[in-house]
Amino acid sequence: MSRILIVEDETRIASFVAKGLRAEGFAPTVASDGLTGRDYALTGEFDLVVLDLGLPGMNGFEVLAELRGQRPHLPVLVLTASDSGTDTVAALEGGAADYMVKPFHFAELLARIRLRLRTPVAAEPVPDELTAGSVRLDLRRRRAYLGEREVELSARELTLAEVLMEHRGQALSRAQLLSRVWGYDFDPGSNVVDVYVGYLRRKLGADFIRTVRGVGYRVD
Repeated sequence: MSRILIVEDETRIASFVAKGLRAEGFAPTVASDGLTGRDYALTGEFDLVVLDLGLPGMNGFEVLAELRGQRPHLPVLVLTASDSGTDTVAALEGGAADYMVKPFHFAELLARIRLRLRTPVAAEPVPDELTAGSVRLDLRRRRAYLGEREVELSARELTLAEVLMEHRGQALSRAQLLSRVWGYDFDPGSNVVDVYVGYLRRKLGADFIRTVRGVGYRVD
């Protein structure tokens, strides 16, 4: 079980990421300020650090600098609220292994974490396509097909189909689908999952997604 340190002062984001990682089999720990995060990271008890840049007490760049000096092999994935590129370049040049701009989708964060940890999941070849019955997703070209006919899907519809097909045979709850497809900043009380499941059923067939009562949805 990989141990992940989340250094993030926004409680909602930290809780969301920790909950998602725990559900995926990781052991997350949260630090809400830079000094605490630095001290935790230097213990050697963690396999990867998710580090916010805008932290109280000691900012993310300062934490990163100390980690690179004392624990250079510890992978650090930086979170930044700025999409200007300036912080991103500075973080990568400062030794960050990867970065993500807020808001982000949990599924992408999870994929990046697995890649940096080189877990068995990450080490497996990434498939070029996913299939379920007569539905096929071309992941490289981001296109969907029903039999030989291409079906036009929105980016969100395609991501939802991809998540369900990646877990073919497994029922995923609405909460899991919300976090993986829409991200932490979406209203958890929304019926958006049900709405988009309806869209996919109309485009890819009524039997493409099955409802599992009391659980959520499944693709067989």
